[in-house]
Amino acid sequence: MIDLYYAATPNGWKISIMLEECGLPYEVHPVNLGRGEQFAPDFLAISPNNRIPAIIDRDPPGGGPPVSVFETGAILIYLAEKTGRFLPADLRGRSAAIQWVMWQMGGLGPMLGQNGHFKLYAPEKIPYAIDRYEREAARLYGVLDGQLGRTGAYVAGDEYTIADMACFPWIITHKAQGFTLDDYPNVKRWFATVRARPGVVAGTAVGRMARPGEMDAETKKNLFGIASERAAT
Repeated sequence: MIDLYYAATPNGWKISIMLEECGLPYEVHPVNLGRGEQFAPDFLAISPNNRIPAIIDRDPPGGGPPVSVFETGAILIYLAEKTGRFLPADLRGRSAAIQWVMWQMGGLGPMLGQNGHFKLYAPEKIPYAIDRYEREAARLYGVLDGQLGRTGAYVAGDEYTIADMACFPWIITHKAQGFTLDDYPNVKRWFATVRARPGVVAGTAVGRMARPGEMDAETKKNLFGIASERAAT
């Protein structure tokens, strides 16, 4: 049994998708981000960066005590190695998949997160920040589109891997981010293919009712560190 500490966000979906794709039994432990549950001592003991998701594997490979893992890239690699699935065994395929997982973690996710924040949630509309992150998000969409054009299939090559599971949840948010997939035909083709997978359908449905909720002052403080007097503006 895997304990999944989770909220229905792009980062959370990466791991619920992987668990569904692997057919691993898991129990969801919702973390209410808007009410600051990510700062609870029990959660920090397994995710010291106070970010979801995190897992506890109570049946780790080789036996022994439970293993906890935080950070989505690390969790995806851990589960892939545990199950022997969605991470190629050959050197080149494995390297390509891990590179694109790292690209998502270091670029696509953080930059789309900043783009969404300054467009949708920041208490002040700062033109410089909006322009900067919109341009960087568009560049990264272009990088992904180019890669998918080269492979003609999935992010890391011919096979569906953890690289696709890492990237796909962030593309779910493209409309809110102000992008149309018509501008990125290879992403559009790939997105439709991945979205139709039963494991992806099931994984993205997990906990959809447990979103942060109303963007009140407490929620903004817990999610973005915005002081109450500014959050109210």
